[in-house]
Amino acid sequence: MNSVNASHILVKTEAEALDILHKIVSKEISFEDGARKYSSCPSKAKGGILGTFGKGMMVAEFEEACFNEKNKSGDIVGPVKTDFGFHLIRINSLE
Repeated sequence: MNSVNASHILVKTEAEALDILHKIVSKEISFEDGARKYSSCPSKAKGGILGTFGKGMMVAEFEEACFNEKNKSGDIVGPVKTDFGFHLIRINSLE
């Protein structure tokens, strides 16, 4: 796997991330709506879409979560803690 296409939701606390994850898994909200409503990242305007990136382009914890060999397209990974906060990451595709 050379690159990943991903979307994410960035929030301040792990509890907030877990609450949003529960809402997504229970189909109360879509991942995109969760990003638009809760994320503090500018990508929220696009439903959390970050696009495609390769290794070395994201902070270490985020990259490690995205490039895990167990990931499949459609998986939601997290919460993942970085210096920015807590991320829920949806793997859109692996390339």
